[in-house]
Amino acid sequence: MARDHGEEIGRTNGCRRCGRSRGMIRRHGLRLCRQCFRDVAPSIGFKKNS
Repeated sequence: MARDHGEEIGRTNGCRRCGRSRGMIRRHGLRLCRQCFRDVAPSIGFKKNS
């Protein structure tokens, strides 16, 4: 994924969707908490394995 213009590098405060700071998924530049990731994962192309 290409970085957005002006996006800071390093740790961020929380989820870009709800602001929660626990259970963060930062890999691949997602910056989502695990609850929000579960909501949006199918729409961004992730599939559940089991």
